Amino acid sequence: MKWIIIFAIIAFFAWRMMPAKGVKSISTDKLKSILKDQSKQFIDVRTPAEYKGRHINEFKNIPLNLLKSKLDKLDKNKEVVVICQSGMRSSQAAGILKKSGFTDVTNVRGGMSAWRA
Repeated sequence: MKWIIIFAIIAFFAWRMMPAKGVKSISTDKLKSILKDQSKQFIDVRTPAEYKGRHINEFKNIPLNLLKSKLDKLDKNKEVVVICQSGMRSSQAAGILKKSGFTDVTNVRGGMSAWRA
């Protein structure tokens, strides 16, 4: 019984880390090559305190818990690139964006934990 519970917990976290259907995933190295692209919207979904502590200048801070109420501030015709600390919240944000009609959504794998300026 104990093994079933452990397996269920592992499966749950693995499922949570999978990107939403239709969401692209890029590495932080690939991110560096697209940061100056004006045709993309860069969104950091971490808390304001996390963002203030360390962020990438091109990213605008819209915390995950406020994302749904701020969707009207984003252009559905532009690609949205989302980042968080580890990739889990940005994966959730990507799912929210896809369900809200955004067609071009990209999640940064590993988030700020993987970012090396």
